Amino acid sequence: MDALIEWIHAVFVEQLNLWIILGFIAQAMFMMRFVIQWIASERVGRSIVPVAFWFFSIAGGTLLLIYSIQRQDPVFIAGQGLGLLIYFRNLWLIFKEKRQDPTI
Repeated sequence: MDALIEWIHAVFVEQLNLWIILGFIAQAMFMMRFVIQWIASERVGRSIVPVAFWFFSIAGGTLLLIYSIQRQDPVFIAGQGLGLLIYFRNLWLIFKEKRQDPTI
């Protein structure tokens, strides 16, 4: 049990700095997109993806990309970079569709 407590302290306390705090904030924002999607789907009784999902995706993805660049993690950088392109493209398609049909 002491080894587990020491490990938790080393990982979550000793490493704590502004970058780790940014990483936690970024992860929380990224997670909120699923909370938003879940609430919206529950309200209408079917699976939907609201526009707020994409805004939280962009906010969380951007912060996670900044965090991963600072941590120099190539896998995380590539994943978040590609994800951001997809999130922006989805917003572009949504806004393009709304311009063509304002009743949406």
